[in-house]
Amino acid sequence: MEIKKSPKANLENKKTLFREIGLIAALALVLLVFEWSSTDKEVSSLAANTTVITDEEQAPITQETPPPPPEQIKEPVMTEELQIVENDVKVETDFISTDDSDQKIEIKPYVEAKPVEEEVEVEEEIPFAIVEDKPMFQGKDANEFTKWVYNNIEYPEIAKENGIQGRVTVQFTIDKDGSVKDVKVLRGVDSSLDKEAVRVIQKSPKWSPGKQRNKPVKVKYTFPIIFQLR
Repeated sequence: MEIKKSPKANLENKKTLFREIGLIAALALVLLVFEWSSTDKEVSSLAANTTVITDEEQAPITQETPPPPPEQIKEPVMTEELQIVENDVKVETDFISTDDSDQKIEIKPYVEAKPVEEEVEVEEEIPFAIVEDKPMFQGKDANEFTKWVYNNIEYPEIAKENGIQGRVTVQFTIDKDGSVKDVKVLRGVDSSLDKEAVRVIQKSPKWSPGKQRNKPVKVKYTFPIIFQLR
């Protein structure tokens, strides 16, 4: 069934009219907005440009007062006039007595001063190997002393029975007069062998003393004695 429309009810003919009415309303609204915003701007600009003029208080200008000038030292004025003063003042003088008859002098007993002890110079013992002029035994070198020791040594019976043998190292000092002193065992084997080694060395005749720079000196000598059973 075909639908028929009335020309009065057809809105297509009135489209242009509605469009114009809409444009006019939009323009009116835009103008209203512009007018409203321009009024606000004028008010704000006037408020911003209004300035209140107040009288500024000016601080008084103060000037520092200069310090006072230093006082001038008045020079003393020398006058040639002499003033004579009457000598009527009595001067009291206190005399100090020098009479010591009332003072007692304490006499202390005499104490004899102790004699000053002389410092004893400690002579250093020089090893046999570095002394300039080595000690001599009976006019010969140390080999002669070795022969003398083995000719005079006596093997202890206790050591023989127990089969003890070994090397005993003895140290002694040849004094400035050539005598043998301070005999001691550095390394021993048995008490019997050690005692025999010390005994033989202590019986040693005097040596010719060693010399350092042509002066007699103490010389330290280390000597080994070998005890061996045959």
